[in-house]
Amino acid sequence: MDESTALARLRRGDERALEWFVTRYTPYVGAIVWSIVGGRLTVQDGEEVAADVFLALWRSREKPREGAVRSYLGAIARSRAIDRLRRETGQPELEYDELDLAVDGPEGEVLAGEDREALLAAVDALGPPDREIFLRRYYYGQSAPEIGQKLDMKPEAVRQRLKRGRDLLRRMLTKGAFESGNI
Repeated sequence: MDESTALARLRRGDERALEWFVTRYTPYVGAIVWSIVGGRLTVQDGEEVAADVFLALWRSREKPREGAVRSYLGAIARSRAIDRLRRETGQPELEYDELDLAVDGPEGEVLAGEDREALLAAVDALGPPDREIFLRRYYYGQSAPEIGQKLDMKPEAVRQRLKRGRDLLRRMLTKGAFESGNI
């Protein structure tokens, strides 16, 4: 069975199609979950988060677009892992709303094609160390003190770079400066 067939069957409620996605994407989902919760939560907690990802796929089987299931699962995995980590460790809320990285639905669907590509390109344009700070904060869910420790920076400097970067990204993406090459 290929992904297109599996997705069509999943949408019709075929549990074997879900099993196909579980078999195919468990290593990928597990790697994302473990990169976020690894060492901070138990193995069982990580496995539970991974299982929740596939349950979310089943419950929202109409949402993933053909050819984008992997990205969809990755977004759910990151979101669920970060949520679980926050719940278990009491970490503060992430600032997704300020960058508008969270998208439609509770599963945190991936941004649609061009918007997602524009955001990723804009983050890449930030350059070092800002790009790494953004990835660590919004992709891996690390706190400012954790990022600061890894990059040998003070947490306040990390927070300041995040604020400036969010402002720059917002300007680039809302004014189309990035698309027109005027960054």
